[in-house]
Amino acid sequence: MHVEDLPTPALVVDLDVLRRNLAVMGSRWPGRALRTHVKAFKSTPLARAVAAAGHPSFCAATVREVAGLARAGLGEDLLLANETLHLHELGELVERGLARITVAVDSPETVDAARAGGIREVLVDVNVGLPRCGCRPEEAGSLADLARRRGLEVRGVMGYEGHVVGTEDRARRARGTERAMELLVAAHEAVGGEVVSGGGTGTWDLNTWVSELQAGSYLLMDTAYTRLGLPFEQASWVQGTVISVDRDGGAVADVGLKALGMDHGDPTIEGAVVLLCSDEHVTFLPDGDGTRWRVGDPVRVWPAHVDPTVAYHDRFHVSIEERVVDIWPVDLRGW
Repeated sequence: MHVEDLPTPALVVDLDVLRRNLAVMGSRWPGRALRTHVKAFKSTPLARAVAAAGHPSFCAATVREVAGLARAGLGEDLLLANETLHLHELGELVERGLARITVAVDSPETVDAARAGGIREVLVDVNVGLPRCGCRPEEAGSLADLARRRGLEVRGVMGYEGHVVGTEDRARRARGTERAMELLVAAHEAVGGEVVSGGGTGTWDLNTWVSELQAGSYLLMDTAYTRLGLPFEQASWVQGTVISVDRDGGAVADVGLKALGMDHGDPTIEGAVVLLCSDEHVTFLPDGDGTRWRVGDPVRVWPAHVDPTVAYHDRFHVSIEERVVDIWPVDLRGW
């Protein structure tokens, strides 16, 4: 099947572009130094492609992602890079020898939850400036001591400079990364362990402090990251169909809020200005180059934020040179 013959809306990934992105990232972060974040794509077949390229370590945001990877035979070294109090399912996988699973902790409560859930290894999550999870840097050492008293192995620290990864000015992004990593390095001195985990696609070549990079969006990319001038290409889009036009040249396609992550802004359509996204529709006008659409025309809708976009779909249509060559389930959705 040709990509333009797909029933729409359809999530498409260009396999050649994805492979190029993986090769670029792997040249800077070889082997286990790259801990690809599966929250960006939520698909075990795609994760297998990453592992086959020599990167068997993964991190994830949900219990379901970690458990799904383990049950798919991808459990060599998994990190739940998020706090949770519900870990018994993962502890059972560890007990059965199906996976090595490390979880992030940032409080006595999450330390106790890890122990009660059967988890044996943790990273101390440190707040390095993103107002989300993570303990204060000065509290990291005492939290690590508590975890060890509870019988857990503390592998090291993690800290995500998510507040700067999307900064468009490269110099500002570099300065922000340095400030964040100064906090993480200081915490690591107090905590110990071999792992300093962090970073993301936007700081892939700026973060020289971590021992492993938690990047995920680099594989598929989106228009928000593309604005940073990174050496990764957009590999994924939502294929749509024009379903209505008006006499002034405007058009409507069948790709709306229920098919796109919108928290980073409107999607992009080549040759068009996007006016409105509603539940099932995107309305757009020509951008002045004379393009006009007819009912039935195919249209590629490029998401501004790929992670939540993927979570709206249940499959990737894998393409090579515009032909659909495979279907990859997005099988790690949900919680």
